[in-house]
Amino acid sequence: MGTRWRNRIIAFLMALVFVCALSGSFYFIYNLDRFGQKNYFETDEFQSELDGFANYLIRGELGTVSIESVKEKITVTMEEIEEHRYRYGSLDAQLDNIRYQYEERLQLAEDGEISEQPEEIVAERDAKLEDIQKNFSSDEHVEKKIRAEKEKIVEAYFEDESNFTSDSYRFNKDFLYFFEQNGESFTNTDAEINSKEQLFNENNMQYVTNYTIHGDRYFHSYNWPYEDWLYQALADVRGDFNGEIGVPLELASDSLLMTFKTNYEEKRIWFWRLGISSLIVLLLWFVTMLKIISLPKQAGKWQNLYGKIPVDLRIAVTGISTFLLLFSLMWVHDCINQLTYSLSTAWATEFIISILISACMSLLTYYQIRYLIATMRNMSDFKEAWTRSVLLRALIFCKKVYKKFFRIVKEAFLNTTTGIQVFILLGIIFGLGFGFFMIFIDIAFFLLYFLFAIFIGVPTFILLVKSVGYFNKISIKTEEMALGKLGEPIEVKGNSILAKMAANLNVLNQGVKVSLNEQAKSERLKTELITNVSHDLRTPLTSIITYTELLKKSDLNADDRSAYLEIIDRKSQRLKGLIEDLFEVSKMASGNIELVKERVDLNQLLQQALAEYDDSLKESNLQFRVANTDKPLYAMVDGQKMWRVFDNLIGNIVKYSLENSRVYIQAHQYENKAKITFKNVSKYELNDQSEELYERFKRGDTSRHTDGSGLGLAIAKSIIDLHEGSLDIETDGDLFKVNICLRVVE
Repeated sequence: MGTRWRNRIIAFLMALVFVCALSGSFYFIYNLDRFGQKNYFETDEFQSELDGFANYLIRGELGTVSIESVKEKITVTMEEIEEHRYRYGSLDAQLDNIRYQYEERLQLAEDGEISEQPEEIVAERDAKLEDIQKNFSSDEHVEKKIRAEKEKIVEAYFEDESNFTSDSYRFNKDFLYFFEQNGESFTNTDAEINSKEQLFNENNMQYVTNYTIHGDRYFHSYNWPYEDWLYQALADVRGDFNGEIGVPLELASDSLLMTFKTNYEEKRIWFWRLGISSLIVLLLWFVTMLKIISLPKQAGKWQNLYGKIPVDLRIAVTGISTFLLLFSLMWVHDCINQLTYSLSTAWATEFIISILISACMSLLTYYQIRYLIATMRNMSDFKEAWTRSVLLRALIFCKKVYKKFFRIVKEAFLNTTTGIQVFILLGIIFGLGFGFFMIFIDIAFFLLYFLFAIFIGVPTFILLVKSVGYFNKISIKTEEMALGKLGEPIEVKGNSILAKMAANLNVLNQGVKVSLNEQAKSERLKTELITNVSHDLRTPLTSIITYTELLKKSDLNADDRSAYLEIIDRKSQRLKGLIEDLFEVSKMASGNIELVKERVDLNQLLQQALAEYDDSLKESNLQFRVANTDKPLYAMVDGQKMWRVFDNLIGNIVKYSLENSRVYIQAHQYENKAKITFKNVSKYELNDQSEELYERFKRGDTSRHTDGSGLGLAIAKSIIDLHEGSLDIETDGDLFKVNICLRVVE
C-alpha cells in the first residue's frame, strides 16, 4: 500500500513540475517579442505612449483652427448638386407634392377656419414652387443652398468641439517636443531655433525621434460622427507638423515615464530567468520521463475496463482531456501575466489553484494516452478495435440510410413526369401549411394566402381527389383480375401515369383472355394429338399383328401367304415412315438438326419435286398451272430439306385436292425474297382455323381414311423456320393456299 501511494505522489509531483515548466515556457515564448527588445523605448508599449502624446499635442497644443478657414475649404461637386436636385423625386413630382401640401391649408384659409390669409399661403407656396424650379434650371442656385447647409454643419461641429476639454496627457511633462509649420514653431522648451539641434541629440536625450503629426490624425476618433468632407477640410486647414520628440537625460527617477522604464527592465530580467529555467526544467523532465516510462506488459483492472470502450470514444475523451489541459495551461499563463502587473493575494491564490488543476489534468491525459497506446500495440489491434467503433457503425448506418433514401428518390423519378408532379404537389401542400401559419405572424399575408388557396390549392385538391378515385378503380380492377374476373376494360382518361397504368392493365386483361383461349386451344389440340398418334400408330400395328397370326396357320396356301406378307411389309413401311416423321419433327422442334446450306436454284428444285410426282400427276385428274420466273431464284438452303418441303406440299395437293380442279404453283422474286405459292381446292371442308393446320397429326379430313401421317405441314414449316424464312397458310372456304418466302442471293 505504501509503495502504491508513494508512486502516486511521485506521479503527481512529476505532473506538477511538468505544468510549471510548460507554463513558464509558454509565457516565455508568448512574451518574447515584448521583453526581447534592447530597452524600454523600443517596445510597443512605449511607441503606443508616444502616439498618445502626439494625439494630445495636435488636439490642444499645435495651433488653432478657425471656423472661417474651414468654411473656405468647402467645395460642392456636380454629384452633390444632382443628388440635392433629385432628392425628393423629379421636377413634376416635387411640384405636385408642394401643391398637395398647401391645398388643404389654402382651402381652410378660404373658408375662414384658420387665421392665415389665402394670399399669404399662395405667396409662400409660389415661393417654394419657384425655388424648386430654380433647382432644376440653375446649378449656381443649388450650389449656394448646399454650401449654406455645409456651413451649418461646420458651425455645429465647432459648437460640439467647444464642449470637449483637452485633458493633460500623463507623460506631457516627461516628453520634450519641437515642431514647425509654415515658419511657426511649437515647443515646450526654451530652446531657440538655432539651438534646437544642440538640444535634441544623444548627449542631452536618452531617446529622440523625428516625428510627423498629420492634420487628420485624431478626427476619426474624436468629435464623431460627421461626414468625411468635413474631416478632410479640417485636415487641410490644420496641415502637417514636422519635428522631434525626445526624453531628456535629466528626467527625474520618480517620474511616471522613468517608473515605467524601471519596471520594464526589472520584469525583463525576471522574464529571461523564468524562461530559460522553464525550458531547461522541461527538457530535463522529458529526458527523465523517456527513461522511466514503459508500457505495462500485463493489462490491469482499469486498463481492461478502458479497453472495452469503443476506440473512437477513447480518442474523443483523450482529445477532450487534452483540450481541458491546454485550457488550464492558458489559465496558468493568464495568472502569470496578471502577477507580472500586480502581485496580489487573490492572483497568487488563483495561480496556485490553476497549477494544481493543470497538474491533475496532465495526469488524466497522460494515463488516457498510455492506456490508448497499450490497448493498440500494433496496427492489427487498431483495425480490430476500429471495427467496433461507434463512428464506423454510425457511418455504416448513415450509408445504409443514404442508399435507401437515394433508392427511394430514384424510384420516385423512374417516371420523371410523375416524380416532378408529386414533388410539386408536396410543395403546394407544404406551401399552404406554411402560409396558414404566416397569417398569424402578419395579417398582410391573408390576401396572398387566400389567392394562393383559391387558384392553386383548390384545383390541386380536386385533381388529387380525382386521381385517388381513378387509382381506386385501377386497384379494384387489379384485384378482380387476380381472382380471375376479367370483365370489361377500364376507361382510359387523359395522359397521366394512372391513365397509362389503366391502358397497360387493359392490354394485360386482353392478353389474359387471349392466353386463356390459347390454353383451351392447346388442351384441345393436345387431346387430338394423343388421339391421332394412337390411331395412326395402332392402325398399321394392328394389321401387322393380325396378318402375323394368320401366317402362323398351317393350312395357308402359297398365294394367301404371299398376300399376307405383302400386307405386313406395306404396313411395316407405313409404320416406319410414321416413326421417322415423328423423329424428324422432334429434332426440328428442338433445333437439334444440322443444315448443309448451298447455293440452290429454287425453280430447278421445284421442277425436280414435280418430276418425282409425274406418274401420280398423270393418273390424277388435276390440272397443274406452274408459273416460274425466267431467271433462276438462288437461295442459300439445304437442298435435301427444301426438296422435302416441296415434296410434302405436292403430296398433300395430290391427296387432298378436289377432283377435276386446278392447282396453281407460282415462283417469283419480290424485292430480295423468293416467294413460292401453292394453291388448290380441298376435297374436304376446311372447318378448322388455318393456324391449326400447322399442328402435328392435324389433317383437313376429319374422317382420317388417307395414308398421310398428318406431319407434312409441321415438318415443312419447321424446315422453313430453320432457314429463317416464313411459311404461311391461308384458307378461304375450301381454297387452300401456302406461301413460302426465302431470302435470295445473287
